[in-house]
Amino acid sequence: MAKKIFVAATQQNDGKTTVSLGLIAAFKKRFERIGFIKPIGQRYLMEQGYKVDEDSVLIEEVFGIKCHIKDMSPVAIERGFTERFIEKGADEDYAKLIKESFEKVAKDNDLVIIEGTGHAGVGSVFNLSNATVAKLLDTNVMLISSGGVGKPIDEVMLNKALLDREGVNLAGVIVNKVLPEKYEKVSRIVKKGLEQKNLNVFGVLPYQKILDIPTMREIKEEIKLTTLYKGDNLDVSVENVLIGAMNVKDALAFVQNNSLMIIPGDRDDMIEAMCQIKLGKLKKGVRISGIILSGGLMPKRRNLKSLEKAGIPTLITKEDTYSIASRVHSMVVKLKPQDAQKIKIIVDMVEKYVDIDKVLANLK
Repeated sequence: MAKKIFVAATQQNDGKTTVSLGLIAAFKKRFERIGFIKPIGQRYLMEQGYKVDEDSVLIEEVFGIKCHIKDMSPVAIERGFTERFIEKGADEDYAKLIKESFEKVAKDNDLVIIEGTGHAGVGSVFNLSNATVAKLLDTNVMLISSGGVGKPIDEVMLNKALLDREGVNLAGVIVNKVLPEKYEKVSRIVKKGLEQKNLNVFGVLPYQKILDIPTMREIKEEIKLTTLYKGDNLDVSVENVLIGAMNVKDALAFVQNNSLMIIPGDRDDMIEAMCQIKLGKLKKGVRISGIILSGGLMPKRRNLKSLEKAGIPTLITKEDTYSIASRVHSMVVKLKPQDAQKIKIIVDMVEKYVDIDKVLANLK
């Protein structure tokens, strides 16, 4: 019978997928056949005619896991699903669907990684919380929390209460995204604090800024912006986001390498200045990652020619400058199969900072 572990988190975006990916890479050195299932997904793609959670697609493509893609993602929560469930009840027996998919994945594998959705209570609204699904699949749970000392311990204990109520065993905890400059101190204290609660600590992972840095392509796709020019490279990283609302001379002092400038489309002077930087005529050695033109304002013809000549990736939106800047700042960067550098960092980090043997000893 296949071994299994359910990977959940104390909050959204704590790093479940990151940890799951790193764990699978580590486990592949120890197990010949590994399966993956995300029973309930909220962000899905269309694959082979099925609505499939994007994390399942990521894992399948990165590791070449040979499970039927629909079994890796049996329930996709589309827009309106929750309201429909409350008004009319379930369209089908989702628990049965999850159980059958899990059994198909487990049948041909030595180990199955089960990835949850958010914290232990997510899914309660349609009677399939992470805790309930873990109980349904008779598996232990690993919780991922992030940062600090008090916050992760408080959140782990809150989630544990719901797991306890369902009779699910909390196998252990991974604390993720600890600031590097505080890592030694936080790692020691948070381990001690969790162990005082009789909880296994599988590892403490340092925050890796590069994992949260988006590309112009990701910004375009996530926020659904229109491309004016693809420029030299839409896959260039965006490390700084600046609003070009001040005069050019003052703005230049803030422009750093790999900056995205958000500029009203009628700011001819600012657009020209960014083109001059990109061409190496101003602030040499500084790279402009791209421009977002706000307000739905189309630049003058000479500015359009300058943008094209400079090869700056340029997106355009009808939204005002403040709104689009807020959306870019709050954007969550999702890992993609083509992110080879990020994937290597994750794999190396999990191998280095997680006690894989301790995790293996707590599989069910």
